[in-house]
Amino acid sequence: MDDCSCVFLRSTEDAANSEQRQQMIQRSAQFSSNPKLTFVAGTSRFFRHQSDRFKCVDPSWRKPKGIDNRVRRRFRGSIAMPSIGYGSNKKTRYMMPSGHKSFLVNNVKDLELLMMHNRTYAAEIASAVSSRKRIDIIARAKQLGVKVTNAKAKVTTEV
Repeated sequence: MDDCSCVFLRSTEDAANSEQRQQMIQRSAQFSSNPKLTFVAGTSRFFRHQSDRFKCVDPSWRKPKGIDNRVRRRFRGSIAMPSIGYGSNKKTRYMMPSGHKSFLVNNVKDLELLMMHNRTYAAEIASAVSSRKRIDIIARAKQLGVKVTNAKAKVTTEV
């Protein structure tokens, strides 16, 4: 395995799923616009210590600061703390499986910015845009050759 597709195995369960993960990496490389870049499936989120035990403790990550805290002291069997080693490859960061990065578009003028970058970025129409303006944006994107990730949203009508 090369550096781009490095996968960390944390337990025996992950070892069993490593074959599935390899297949997913190969599949995503097929759909990628750049075949040299491969994508690794996103790891699970880091949850706050004891958020599973108490309702009042929110699951969003907070660094433990107690003097006896087993997570802070990195005891074996306790949950992992986020560190720089969990970061993804710089070349594939923020990339969708299609190989594009997402760019939020509110109007046709925003779409013009992607004219020269249609291989790198894909347009994503903002949720507040009306269906009438969406049709204009999608038509202009087709002329420019820009991929629109949510082209079908709010455009189809119920019969």
